[in-house]
Formats: sequence, C-alpha cells, structure tokens
Amino acid sequence: MNAEQAKIEIERLTDLIHHHNYLYYVDSNPEISDYDFDMLLLKLQELEKEFPQFAYDNSPTKRVGGDITKKFETVEHRFPMLSLSNSYSEEEIVDWVNRVKKIIDEEIEYVCELKYDGVAIGIRYENGQLTRAVTRGDGEKGEDVTNNVRTIRSVPLKLKGDFPEDFEIRGEIFMPQKQFQKLNSEREEIGETPFANPRNTASGTLKLQDSKIVAERGLDSYLYGLYGVNHNLKGHFEAVNEAGNWGFKVPSVKNRFIEKTNSIEGIMDFIHYWDKQRENLEFEIDGIVLKVNSYSQQQKLGFTAKSPRWAIAFKFKANRVETKLLEVTYQVGRTGAITPVANLEPVSLGGTTVKRASLHNADQIEKLDLHQGDFVFVEKGGEIIPKIVGINEQKRTESNLKIEFIVDCPECQTKLIRREGEAQHYCPNENFCPPQEKGRIEHFISRKALNIDGLGVETIDLLYSKGLIRNCADLYEITFEQIVSLDRMAEKSADNLLKSIEISKEIPFERVLFGLGIRFVGETVAKKLAKQFKNIDSIISASYDELIQTEEIGEKIAISVQQYFLEESNLEIINRLKNKGLWFQIREKEKLSAILEGKTIVVSGTFETFSRDELKELIDRNGGKNGSSVSGNTDYLVAGVNMGPAKLKKATDLGVKIISEDEFIKLISS
Repeated sequence: MNAEQAKIEIERLTDLIHHHNYLYYVDSNPEISDYDFDMLLLKLQELEKEFPQFAYDNSPTKRVGGDITKKFETVEHRFPMLSLSNSYSEEEIVDWVNRVKKIIDEEIEYVCELKYDGVAIGIRYENGQLTRAVTRGDGEKGEDVTNNVRTIRSVPLKLKGDFPEDFEIRGEIFMPQKQFQKLNSEREEIGETPFANPRNTASGTLKLQDSKIVAERGLDSYLYGLYGVNHNLKGHFEAVNEAGNWGFKVPSVKNRFIEKTNSIEGIMDFIHYWDKQRENLEFEIDGIVLKVNSYSQQQKLGFTAKSPRWAIAFKFKANRVETKLLEVTYQVGRTGAITPVANLEPVSLGGTTVKRASLHNADQIEKLDLHQGDFVFVEKGGEIIPKIVGINEQKRTESNLKIEFIVDCPECQTKLIRREGEAQHYCPNENFCPPQEKGRIEHFISRKALNIDGLGVETIDLLYSKGLIRNCADLYEITFEQIVSLDRMAEKSADNLLKSIEISKEIPFERVLFGLGIRFVGETVAKKLAKQFKNIDSIISASYDELIQTEEIGEKIAISVQQYFLEESNLEIINRLKNKGLWFQIREKEKLSAILEGKTIVVSGTFETFSRDELKELIDRNGGKNGSSVSGNTDYLVAGVNMGPAKLKKATDLGVKIISEDEFIKLISS
C-alpha cells in the first residue's frame, strides 16, 4: 500500500470505527460483533504505525490509552463552571419555584434531571473534533485531562450532523457499579485495599498519569450542558436532544433520566420516583437537578456570586441510621492485611438488616474517635458495604473506653507491622498464620487459578484442622483414605476430588503463576510475566530492570515479585509442585501438519464446532498464519455467522477465497 492509499484507508477506518463506537456505547444498537470491531481497530493501529503522518489527533486508537501525562496543566475556563445551590427538603424546592415566579411573569417550563454522582467535566469541540477536556477545579480554573477523557468510549472524539463550529459541552463522568465491583474484586485478588466508592474512584482514575489504565477502568459519562452555542434552540431541554443528534450520550426521556414539566406537582413526581428507583440504576446518583428550561428566562433570572438562580439541586437523604457499636473485631486476609470490622446491634438500612460495617484501617478508627459502646451513624450510599460516618457523642458515657488498634495478630499473636506509605497493618507471619495459609490455598484452587472442583472453603478448613495441608503443594500428597475420613465426605466425593486435583496438573503456566498468590500479581500480570519470561526459573532469576521492562509491570509489582522469590519457603513449594507435574513453563503446542504452510487465513464471525480462538490455534498448528484483517495477501477467509459485511465485501472485491467452518475442517483433515 502506498502513502496515498494509506491516507484514504486511515480516513475510511477512522470514520467507520467512530460510527460503530457510537452505535455500541451511546445508541446501544451495535451492527457488528465485538470481534469485528476489534479487527477494524487493529487494522487502523497497524496502518497508523506504518504511516504515522496520517493519524488523526482524535483517532479511535486513542481509546485504548497509552499517553503518559506527568503533570496536568491548569486551564482557565472559558465560561465559569459554577456549582448549584443545594436543597434538602421539598419545602426549599417550593420556595425556589416561588422565587422564580416572582421574577418571571409568564409560563415557566422546568427541566428535571438526575444528579450524577461523578466528576464534572467541560469538553471543547472545534470543527466537530474533541480538542480539550477540563475538570471543574475551583470553577474558574480546572485541570486539562484530555488524554484520559479520550479513552472514555461514550465521549465522542468526532461529531456528526449539524453541530456548531466551536462550543463546549458539560456533564458528568462516573464509574458504573459493575465496573467498580469488578475493579475491587481484582484489587482484593492481588492483595490491594478495595476502593471506597465509585465517585472517588472515578475522580482518582481521571487523574491517573497513564491513560492506558484509565481506558481499562471503563469510565462512562452523560453530557448535557451546552455553552458558547449560537443557534435557534429555545431552551435547555431542546439543546440536550439536539446534542444527542451530534453523537453525545445524553440523558434519555425514554429512561426518564430527563423530563420537562410546568408544575410543582410534576417536579415532585420526578423527585419521588427517583428517590425510590435510584437503587435500580447502574450508576450512582445523589439527587435531582431542576432548571428553568427557557434560555431567555434563564438570562432574566441571572446568577448569584456562586450559582445560577435558574437552577437548583435537590439532594436525597443518605440511607443513614443510628445503632450501637457492640465490638470491633479484626480479620486477617491471605496477604496478611488486617481489616477492622464494626459489629453492630442489628438495624434496618436500605431494605436490609445491617450487623457489620467496614472501618477500613487504624486511621479511620482514629479519625472517628471511636469508643467502646458508642452509638454510631451508619450510611449505605455508594459503598459496597455499610460504613460508619459519625458518632452520637451525646450518648457517650465516661465508661466508654477509646478503641485502640491492635498491636498483635488476632490469629497467631505475631507483632503487626505497617509498611511506609500504606494505610493497613499486616501480620508478617506468612507461613504460620492460619488465615493466611488457608487464604493462599483458597486462592490457589479458585476458578481463575487451578480451578479444583470439589474443594471449597469448608473442605480446606477440615483438611487444615486435621493437619493434612498447610500449603498448596500439600494438596497433591493427600490420599483417598485421608479425604474419605473427613466429616460428610463420601467415597464418590473423595474420588472426584482426587480426580480434580490430578486434572489441575494440566492447567497452563500463567494460571499456576497467578495461583501462587504473589502480591500485586493478578490474572493479567501473570499472563504478561509468563509470556515475557516463558518459565518460572527465568522469572525467579530476573533482575529488577528486566521485570519493569515487561508490559504493565511497574516498580511496586517488580519489587513484590523479587521479594516473593527471596523466601526459601516459596521456592520449596514451587519445587514440590514442579515434582508433582504442574506446568511452570509456556507449553508450545505440537504441530499437527504443514498443510497450511505459507497460507494467511482470516477468521470472522461465530461458529458451531469451534470457537474463533480454537480455529486460530488449528491454523497455527497446521502451519498457517493468522491474519488480523483481509488484504491482498489473504489466502482464505473462514466465514461464520454474523460476520462483518465490510470484511465480506473486501474479501469478495479482492478475490479472497471464502470458506465455511466445515470446508476449513475438511481442508486441514485432508
């Protein structure tokens, strides 16, 4: 492909991917499969790498991140980014409506919207292209987070339709609940402290220096406030609808995320509806925003020094109750992290009975000035579990003694340590502290690691209490007689468990590496290490510099990996597992034939007999080369159901031979 052809193809792919991105993330109506979308993106990445002079600043490849921002530039807002006045009662809303009516002596329409609990953002577009994204900051100045905002799939990089030449749109960036829970699960897997709530996590994510990590976190947005737009739209409601036509993800009337009314009754109906329904949303809201719709009426109402008179926020009351603190207990995780837990008198909160609340760490206990027997205020807002937010000091008596964080491990009585720069205390007795020993075994047998069926938490407790296991290597030495002698363990169950343990010896190296439970080495990092170093011995002997040169491995992970392999007990376990036949090196699949030697084959669509990955493996094991996209060098296109029409057309235009899954199977079978 020459330069002129590359330029045309990059432009075509850029527009096509922007179109499909809008259909998927904004319109929720995709036309092509995830695989075909990824293949389009990969093709564009390859072309931009070969012809960087033709890559656009707002290329869809920016979505995956990779830019590093050492310092976020402070930028002055073109239009002040004022905050709204808050109200906490319906009476205050009625007062606001009456104040508006005193100034506006004509029919008034109000717009009701959700108050998204995220990070306010202002995004500038020039000639339909995203040029800058700035946080609220102090309202006059904010921080330029453009590189990070470009990774958010629901924020358009290029607009469509009849958009203004130069304007700004404002809205909220947030972290969906599912993404927040997934992120916390991953953090707990690698021994990290879970994040507190989606709002703070979204804010922190937007300030990360590495935009690639931002891309992986799955932030989302709703955009709705237009500034610097000169057009014939009469009000805010109409402007939001028009912004949707330009490609923005805006609040939907269909979902009742936005509504127009001309009465206080309509406003209250919207507030009451979402006060009940907010628990069912996929993201956090903390109230309702009310605005006078008409731009001309907004202009008459004007502003106070801090906020517009034509808008107000109604804040929902947090799900908050008062109950008595019975005691603080301490949990020991598999990494030795100590988590304090408040045990409470049972109380109803948000439809559930609450008996426990997180205290996170020693700093939190100190900040609350917590005493034995205190009456505490508990909230369940954006938290995964309830949280103590305050103390009713009026009910405290002199007999309530101040709670001091423990100094010894509650399980093994070892003196606790607190590493510099970390909030949590740790028990350093890794090899003889029961919860740590059992926790590491539970992690080792988990689904994403060795996936040993029939071996749950209760069975591990039994085996441990009988002195049959102390680490994961011991699992491969237990006998049928030992297992069947356990309570509630029948002969068939014992036999199935031993078979499952035997099957686990075939688990690939990267999952075994993950199963070892090295701190900060999650599923993805384990795959990167396995791919880079090929076997366990190379990882053990790797220098710090070699480790940090690996993709996604930073200083913290590199140090943790080296410290793990400095422990003789860990090396002993690895050697025992090696001797039992577990995989500690990347397995090269044996070649089946050379029938596809010299052939480039592209796989697209979904199939009945094999998955796409299995078909690609068969291509590789029969001597062929897997192509990422159809080109003049492609010999075969294996076409499945729901294959992308663009790929099919290109293959037809280029004269590439298109075969079905059955024809491919016959080809390699011959």
